[in-house]
Amino acid sequence: MCGRYAVVTKIKEIEKKFGVTAVPGLVFEPKANVAPGTLAPVIASSNPHQIQLMRFGLMPSWAKKPMLLINARIEGDHNQDNLATYRGAKGIFEKPSFRKPIRSQRCVVPADFFFEGPSDLGLSKPFCFYKKNEYTPFAFAGIWDEYVHPTTGEILHSFAILTTAANDLLRRIGHPRSPLILPESREKEWLNGNLDLSGISEFLVPPADDALNAFPVSPEIKNPNAQGMHLLDPVGERVDKEYRYVVTQQLELFGMGETRARERKNKET
Repeated sequence: MCGRYAVVTKIKEIEKKFGVTAVPGLVFEPKANVAPGTLAPVIASSNPHQIQLMRFGLMPSWAKKPMLLINARIEGDHNQDNLATYRGAKGIFEKPSFRKPIRSQRCVVPADFFFEGPSDLGLSKPFCFYKKNEYTPFAFAGIWDEYVHPTTGEILHSFAILTTAANDLLRRIGHPRSPLILPESREKEWLNGNLDLSGISEFLVPPADDALNAFPVSPEIKNPNAQGMHLLDPVGERVDKEYRYVVTQQLELFGMGETRARERKNKET
């Protein structure tokens, strides 16, 4: 399950990274804690050349009551043991909430970090995950939908992040699932409306064992209202050693009128 992630890269830099432009009037303050119900930037198949804001938590178009589906399990009801070697049926193609979006309403979800904890403790013992040896935005594979309120006519665009079995790193911290991270060279292809089920299935595999690294952070991240650069401060050693790791981050602290820039350089020999 991926219920928390961070987008600390500014929209202008996301535009450059993904080769897109923001929809006119888009305003998004970088967030160290994107929680369910938060508006967050996505690049949707309906307009693959623009960034727009959607709610984190899918509301199916047919829903009769409020729903907040933050994750879409690619195996559906299969692979209950969360085996990384599983290559069987993809239940997401049959689930009522996901079967239409996975075919024609896919999205790229930019992120810098995501947070997971052991399955028994969750975010009471959180780890912050990032691309190993890098500090660049990556892309979750997502699906989106449009809900029209039957009385008010209000339109809600929302999204969910696809999940798959955990790779070795996530298993070592005690978590059995992973968000689906798109290969950088194929991010735009995920938005291709001509992909058939076989083409879509090619993306639905766990991240490589050496793709990510992580470090423990404060359980304050568990609070969905918590914001601030300090949420990304390590409180312990990285799970895997890295010989050079340079991070430059900038985040406007929400609601405090304060801008903080921080550069952290760690070297290990």
